[in-house]
Amino acid sequence: MTSLPVDRPAGDSPFAELGEPILAVTATRRQLVAVAGADEYGGARTVGVFDVTDRARRRLLLETHFPVQAMAFHPTLPMLAMGTGDYDGGYLFEGELLLLDLDSGAVRSLIEHHFGRQVLGLEWLNDRDLRVLMAPPDDWKDTKAHVEGHVAVVSREDWAAVRARSLTERHLAGPRVPAPRPDGREAARQLVARLTSPPTRRHHPTGTRTRGAGPRAAQHG
Repeated sequence: MTSLPVDRPAGDSPFAELGEPILAVTATRRQLVAVAGADEYGGARTVGVFDVTDRARRRLLLETHFPVQAMAFHPTLPMLAMGTGDYDGGYLFEGELLLLDLDSGAVRSLIEHHFGRQVLGLEWLNDRDLRVLMAPPDDWKDTKAHVEGHVAVVSREDWAAVRARSLTERHLAGPRVPAPRPDGREAARQLVARLTSPPTRRHHPTGTRTRGAGPRAAQHG
């Protein structure tokens, strides 16, 4: 199911509507941050993209059908890749590989198969190549399905032109590898806290001086 942008009133903090931050990634050169927040059941289904210049301003807010497991900003295009997915509790690892256009807010779901794949990790190797780590399609007679997966490198000349539902099983075929499920919530919480905390004052109020400090120390605080 393709994710759709949603429109909600902003809270006191630009991150307020995300819930508990679960995963966060940055695009330092473009001064952007993407944060996935947990819903009431603990799955990170809400994603916000924020401009972080002098302060954080929300650019986009959207919902995903499955919990978000991975995100990665494209190195040059205004685009965010998002990997989502979940175990259905009895057999399948379902999910989506989504591309979010940061200018228009449009989202494309790229995997052709109806159930998709649970995407656990994403890494842009360069402008053309996206490394995708996925859970196995299912755990039928597969005792290591929850700790291993498959890795594939998908190459496209122009990711902005990639069509929805265009990645087949052949494109996503790859070797079996260890696939740990890291917990990014602590790093996400720390990043959001830094972006929402007011800047620390670096000087003393006018007319005050630290005892024992010389003129140079008093000037710089």
